[in-house]
Amino acid sequence: MSSAVPSAQPPSATPARREAEGRTHALADIRNIGVIAHIDAGKTTTTERILFYTGRVHRIGEVDAGTATMDWMVQERERGITITSAATTCYWRDHQINIIDTPGHVDFTVEVERSLRVLDGAIGVFCGVAGVQPQSETVWRQARKYGVPSLAFVNKMDRMGARFAWVVQQIRERLAVAAWPIQLPVGSEAQFNGVLDLVGGRHLTFDPDTQGAQVREGEWPAELREEAAAARAALIEAVAERDDLLMQAYLDDMDVTPDALRAAIRRATVAGRFVPVLCGTSLHNQGIQPLLDAVIDYLPSPLDVPDVTGHHVKTGEPITRPADDHAPLSALAFKIANDPFVGKIIYVRTYSGILKKGAQVYNPRTRKRDRVMRLLRVHANQREDVEVLYSGEIGAIGGLKQVTTGDTLCAENHPILLERIVFPEPVIAMAIEPKTQADREKLQEALRALADEDPTFLVKIDADTGQTLISGMGELHLEIIRDRLLREYKVQANAGKPTVAYRESILKTASAAHTFQREIGGRMHYAEVGLEVSPRERGAGNEVVFEVSDSQIPAQFREFVEQGVCDGLITGILANYPLIDVRVRIISGGFHPVDSTEVAYRSAAIMALREAARAAQPTLLEPIMKVEIVTPDEHLGDVIGDVNGRRGRIKEMAAREGAQIVQAEIPLAELFGYSTGLRSLTRGRASYSMEPARFDAVPANLQEAIVNR
Repeated sequence: MSSAVPSAQPPSATPARREAEGRTHALADIRNIGVIAHIDAGKTTTTERILFYTGRVHRIGEVDAGTATMDWMVQERERGITITSAATTCYWRDHQINIIDTPGHVDFTVEVERSLRVLDGAIGVFCGVAGVQPQSETVWRQARKYGVPSLAFVNKMDRMGARFAWVVQQIRERLAVAAWPIQLPVGSEAQFNGVLDLVGGRHLTFDPDTQGAQVREGEWPAELREEAAAARAALIEAVAERDDLLMQAYLDDMDVTPDALRAAIRRATVAGRFVPVLCGTSLHNQGIQPLLDAVIDYLPSPLDVPDVTGHHVKTGEPITRPADDHAPLSALAFKIANDPFVGKIIYVRTYSGILKKGAQVYNPRTRKRDRVMRLLRVHANQREDVEVLYSGEIGAIGGLKQVTTGDTLCAENHPILLERIVFPEPVIAMAIEPKTQADREKLQEALRALADEDPTFLVKIDADTGQTLISGMGELHLEIIRDRLLREYKVQANAGKPTVAYRESILKTASAAHTFQREIGGRMHYAEVGLEVSPRERGAGNEVVFEVSDSQIPAQFREFVEQGVCDGLITGILANYPLIDVRVRIISGGFHPVDSTEVAYRSAAIMALREAARAAQPTLLEPIMKVEIVTPDEHLGDVIGDVNGRRGRIKEMAAREGAQIVQAEIPLAELFGYSTGLRSLTRGRASYSMEPARFDAVPANLQEAIVNR
């Protein structure tokens, strides 16, 4: 369906921006969007229909059948879940839409985080039966963190128990956004049959004989006309409250035209003040074409979002770069993948300038330049070679070395350092070792490659035991890693049982000073560092502040003092777990014009930090998980008793049609094997989902046992 209504594209705020020749689509006609949701809400199913109706694929792939285009990994097809974000490009109404389909499982939240960092808009998919689920809230917070305007699509309207108005109300309350329907469902559950377009005044139905490809338009049915007219009036009032131009038009004439309403919804959505809500059923091919129209009509182009900001590499001064093909190059590497045929593939978003095959790019982090030998446009795991990536586009580079997730690629004569992506801390760890000596080197190479791809997957060697420890976001995360080691990298490995990745912190303020004076290799090394440590709020991270003069610690040595502090924070005090949420103030120092060295300052800083931290009442922290349990009424008492027995705290309970929803916080250490325990407790009738909430202090009676084991 190709709507005849114009897209209400506003003129760019900076009309001086120029576009290079050779573009197939102007910047104003590009949409970079992500599909985000809780697991099993229908993200990949929705994306598959988008690809089919835009002509990108010629048959509809199904998640359950293992034929989904965007779920291309073997592990994804076996489990019926999305594990890695997949990118593709399609076209609708002469617009280019770059789509990233993201995972819904909390273990792979890194894929959502780095995708939203480079996207201009998002489609939030919600289950018409379950409504706003825990991971729905998480991905929505991630979208808000990066200021990404969003649409909401209420899926599965044909399922028993689907309630459109209830889901809309949940979106408003739980996500704290001004969500408003721009469609109404016609019928519900098994009788769901099309939608009422409140903006254009149309009744849309989807022909099942053409797999929904043919969309029939008609007038609102007489029996629904009054309800639709009232909903349209409410929509106009809601938008007018958030858009002054529509308010003026509404006061002049209450019968607002579709074009004026469409333009106002776009302005309010792009500004983040409004969330249009649509509905349909992706599995049964209803509601996707209006969703595509909404992407074009309401989500921003690269011209509609603020210019990307960064910092000058040397001076630290803020810099902005416009979406302009003739501006200096600035691009962000947001994802790395290893391909057995292509090698290392760097996914990039080009913010300004153009990226040409054969051109030199500069990496401010490594302060090195590299040549772009291969440029790719990506469609899931298929790739097409291109000569140029223009500003506002998403693509991939093959062959670049020493690039990590979050690196900036820019012009060397106009350097800029874009803000790096911050990733969550791993919460679970596991020991791994090769089955044979021949696999030892292959295992280390494979783990390095996997760690390059996934910033939430960490590899380290235990200093005491010499074991290789791998850390991730959950049991499923580490299970997938083990599976990939065997299938992709052909490495046979033994793995221990997963264990909790604890952290350490301090409860008090303390200070210490250390003088390092030692002869090493025939030369005297001298440094003195005094510092104070104090606790910060949970989740605030670590901070290092220098409050000393150059005569105490010269400027050229401060970098090495900070390195020593960071090394000390990584190794911890109680049980070699990293110290977090600590403020370190460097308050005194000593300097010798001949004997002071980098090694001495680094060593003095480490020792001073360890002494101060020991005196500041160190404590062990454990990851606390936010858990949502859906259980039948008759098993509620058993579930609550089990939560209490796992050191959990009930936060909230709500009833929903014969089921109870229990919101709880439970330490991760008590959740190993929880799925099996919950199934046996409720005869397989309950389900649950969880996500990391925060780190909290381990009870004193358990801390000693953990530290001494």
